[in-house]
Amino acid sequence: MSVAISVAPSFTSLWDMVFAPPPPPASQLRGPPAESLAIFAALGAALLALVAAQTTAKTTDTWKPHWLPPSGEKRAYEVWVLKYSVVWMGAFAVIIAGQLYEQFDALGYFVVCGGLAAPLLLQPLFFPPRAAGHALRAQLWIAIFGFIGNYWYTHYFYCVLRAKYTMPAWRLNDVPIAMYAGTHFYFTSYHVLANLPIRRVRSTFAPGTARTCLELGLVLAMSYATAFMETLTISNFPYYDFENRSMAYTVGSAFYGLYFVVSFPIYFALDEPDAALPSPGAALVEVALSSLGAGMAVLLLLDAARLAVVGVPLTITGTLWEVTG
Repeated sequence: MSVAISVAPSFTSLWDMVFAPPPPPASQLRGPPAESLAIFAALGAALLALVAAQTTAKTTDTWKPHWLPPSGEKRAYEVWVLKYSVVWMGAFAVIIAGQLYEQFDALGYFVVCGGLAAPLLLQPLFFPPRAAGHALRAQLWIAIFGFIGNYWYTHYFYCVLRAKYTMPAWRLNDVPIAMYAGTHFYFTSYHVLANLPIRRVRSTFAPGTARTCLELGLVLAMSYATAFMETLTISNFPYYDFENRSMAYTVGSAFYGLYFVVSFPIYFALDEPDAALPSPGAALVEVALSSLGAGMAVLLLLDAARLAVVGVPLTITGTLWEVTG
């Protein structure tokens, strides 16, 4: 009897050790750190100071401050994209909020992202012939820039921020092909939205050094804010994660923002009268060269930032094609 009493606690302890449920994982920061507020406060203060230094341009019956192009095919295209942005953002909000992605396999991710990108890629066919020119050039520019971003720049996030995609995927160079499609509608909306405040500044204030400084500050602020907001809005998607999420919000947003520091002003110049940068011509090859040049400029900035700020080696281990998950 005494033996049974002394042995029983040992079996109980062993049972608890083997079959007890594991402790819950340590909570991980998914929201932005406090440093983000200081960064945005500094950006806002700098923009307000630059606005205060401006001289208002003279308005006439034919020239007034404006957000959209006054008329023509570029206006038609931007209005179309702004309306469609509500559609894809709403679709993504439902997918994330309802965790519908838990039902997706590699084909599901591809169908959803490819399906949302398709109307943008095909929408030049929806315009009358006289209005399709800018839509085709704009879509070509974004398609090339977005492809470069996925194929090359994603590996900087893998190395510098230890980012990773863990969902089931068909992969090209270790990047889910669905992300190539997703980037297309994200970047289309980002660049059209960025055009609006740039155009408003250029049509409101008199040209000169003060306005140039304001445009530069605006592009820097929009670039950081765009990168930050994307990181924030996908923070509840568990299959794209970072080793250090706090670093992803601060350093990562600045790193990602380098894309847009280059692309926002170059894209704005596309078919824009009186833009600060020259617009590529009507030929599609000129548009392609403009986007390829922007892509190379971003690659140089990313690599300089990798070496100067983080100093980690760049390792690209992808294959041409693989299926994961």
